[in-house]
Amino acid sequence: MFAPLSAPGNLRLRSTFTAYAPHDLLHGILKHVSRSFYLTLNVLPEGVRDQMGLAYLFARAADTIADTDLIDRDQRLKYLQQFRMQFASPEIHWEDLREMQAALAPHQMDSAESILLQRLEDCFKLYETCSAGDRMRIQWLMDVLPRGMEMDLTRFPGQSAADLTALATLDELDQYTYYVAGCVGEFWTRMVCAHRPAMSRWDTEKMSAIGVRFGKGLQLTNILKDIGRDLHHGRCYVPEPLLSAAGLTPADLLDGRRSLPLFRPVLSQLIKLAMQHLDQGWIYTISIPGFEIRQRLACMWPILLAGETLKRVSASPDILNPAVNVKAPRTTVYRVMALTILSGANGYVATAYWNQLKKSFS
Repeated sequence: MFAPLSAPGNLRLRSTFTAYAPHDLLHGILKHVSRSFYLTLNVLPEGVRDQMGLAYLFARAADTIADTDLIDRDQRLKYLQQFRMQFASPEIHWEDLREMQAALAPHQMDSAESILLQRLEDCFKLYETCSAGDRMRIQWLMDVLPRGMEMDLTRFPGQSAADLTALATLDELDQYTYYVAGCVGEFWTRMVCAHRPAMSRWDTEKMSAIGVRFGKGLQLTNILKDIGRDLHHGRCYVPEPLLSAAGLTPADLLDGRRSLPLFRPVLSQLIKLAMQHLDQGWIYTISIPGFEIRQRLACMWPILLAGETLKRVSASPDILNPAVNVKAPRTTVYRVMALTILSGANGYVATAYWNQLKKSFS
């Protein structure tokens, strides 16, 4: 999955991809833009690997547009909507794309994201060589996913603690997690069902719905992991009614040492929700045929690492501090990878690990 959405292997381009997909486009940029998804992408089986990588690059480009703070909010919304409309049109509007690149690329502090924006034309040329079915699936994703970025820009009016705003309801949080990650689970399911013969027995609608839960769990994990930094950038994804029930306001969370004891029950409630979503993701993963080892690994890794991250979120004595990093360390990443690879993505072995993680929250 993209979120938190995401191994060894060399890229071999399939017939749907041509010379517009050099190694550095799908792998070199991804490796620098998102090391976690690079692992997931590389372990995916051929036939879906390239399409997933391309879709991720488009998703990351939309995120980069939304996060370009040196451009005013209205302009970012304009370019984000313009970018989304590229996928709604039967033809690519190259002049609009170049205008957006010229406006945004010089303002990127991260060199990998600057390169990604500069290479968007290549990404769209590659997109044009996809099969009609794959283009339709990517079009659907890129109609839904940028709505989450638009929600960030319209729902949160500022970029500092002085502008702090919270989501209004739990339903709003659920909608947000669907836009930015739940829809990826649906897209992922439809893509693997279209290209992997072993998935022909899956009920696509049923598994897509479970895939949505999978994606929501990954995004909620990201929200909880980054809660301190987001608060100081004016964004409180914790719904206001949950805070009110605990006797808190969004502004109270800025004083983490004082508010954390009251916030703990709210945090536990959201961790429980994330784990419930991830547990559905685990059902999704174990439903993948056992011989589809690469697919299983691509799903096991983000779930297990999300569980490890939530364990650290729960245990952190200073989770509201923007300087605190609770991301699973590399040693844990390597342990998860070693366990699952050496066991051949065995369901019994990996499920035992997952169940042990779940016990951390009981």
